[in-house]
Amino acid sequence: MASALVLCRFLQFIVVLMLFGAWVFRPLLLKGVVEDLDRQLARMARWLAVVALVSGVSWLLLITASMAGAWDAAFDPSTLRLVLDNTFFGQVWRWHLLLNAVLVALLFSPWRSSVPLRIGLASLLVATLAPVGHGAMLDGLQGQLLILNQIIHLTCVGIWLGGLMLLVMVLRQPAGHDVGAILRRFSGVGYALVAGLVITGLINVRVLTGQFWPTPLLSGFALILLIKVLLVAVMLGLALFNRLRIKDCERRLQTLKHSVIAEWLLGIGAVAAVSLLGTLPPMIAG
Repeated sequence: MASALVLCRFLQFIVVLMLFGAWVFRPLLLKGVVEDLDRQLARMARWLAVVALVSGVSWLLLITASMAGAWDAAFDPSTLRLVLDNTFFGQVWRWHLLLNAVLVALLFSPWRSSVPLRIGLASLLVATLAPVGHGAMLDGLQGQLLILNQIIHLTCVGIWLGGLMLLVMVLRQPAGHDVGAILRRFSGVGYALVAGLVITGLINVRVLTGQFWPTPLLSGFALILLIKVLLVAVMLGLALFNRLRIKDCERRLQTLKHSVIAEWLLGIGAVAAVSLLGTLPPMIAG
């Protein structure tokens, strides 16, 4: 059950964050209409939204089974209603699933090209992901501020990963694109995203563990957090490498494409680590 829950968390986080980030980054990264890319993105978005809905429902069923201590409880309407009505997770998750269902309906409707609707729904999906992990551990104002910090953190992650996904799509078919200009726009936004990621990440660790770094270093929560940090550090190294060589990017498109794909995959790996982190106790000091 624990492994299935980690998988559902991973699928939910990665698809919601990439959907949100790609839609936010699309007007920032590319000017005007790019028919082939927009068509690919629209097709991918529909499938990602469906995967998000399926993984979200599966997450609810797994949580219900875990709380009840029996698999068959996951399909018992009264038990599901109890979880949805009387737990903090359920109260947040019923809104999350409703928003996800509305998004799926939108993407298969004539209004699917509405950018404000898509970004608005995706933003709310990201916001409702923030309270269902460690952000729900604290009460009162401190808990609310931690959830707000997590929303900012997830927003930065989503925009970065979604932007990388778009960049991969561009580099697979670079003809007709000013790759240098696109990379400069991506890098310009990237500085703010990295700053947001680092600051909010440090706040999360400090608040949840009571330390600047949890201990013992090589076990449990601290080990998975270390893996996540190392993955992000390699991502930053690749991003800096590409930024420093931006002037000759047109002559090394294949190398650039492989580098961006590697950066994107490292980001997906970091989200996988976060999915596991959310199921582990953060070892609060004292």
